[in-house]
Amino acid sequence: MRAASYSLHRSLAGLAMLGMIALAPLAAQAGEPVPPCDVGHFLADQQGMASGEIRGDRLEDVCGTVVHVYGKRRTRSGWHGYFLLQVAPGRVIRIVSDLDRMNAPAWPWVAEGDHATVRGRYYYDNPRSQGIDWTHHGTGRNWPTAGYVVVNGRNYQ
Repeated sequence: MRAASYSLHRSLAGLAMLGMIALAPLAAQAGEPVPPCDVGHFLADQQGMASGEIRGDRLEDVCGTVVHVYGKRRTRSGWHGYFLLQVAPGRVIRIVSDLDRMNAPAWPWVAEGDHATVRGRYYYDNPRSQGIDWTHHGTGRNWPTAGYVVVNGRNYQ
């Protein structure tokens, strides 16, 4: 990670842990609980992964604004949709959705400017290869927690 980016990241993570950065969770549909959003936890985990203090995938609940949407791509595990979510000023993370496993309309079901809350598995290979995947309802032997994406109050699993 470049020094300036790392410095900004550390500052934002510190502010988030002190409660000085607050991103309000989205309103849920009538009668549903508000989805969790813990950007401070995510920023701390991201910093820990970058420094090598934390290893392994982590469960994350983040929210923010969609800043870019990619077309769908076929991988060895099926069709996937990708978008970038700004979770704090200057902090963007890639969100990966397994379209074959999600109960959602045709991709893209998210657009730039949308507000999204995401639960999934955060993976960090290096500063350029990181993101949140496992955003669908299923679980597996290597990941026991179901995920979701809530876009403008609509839940996709």
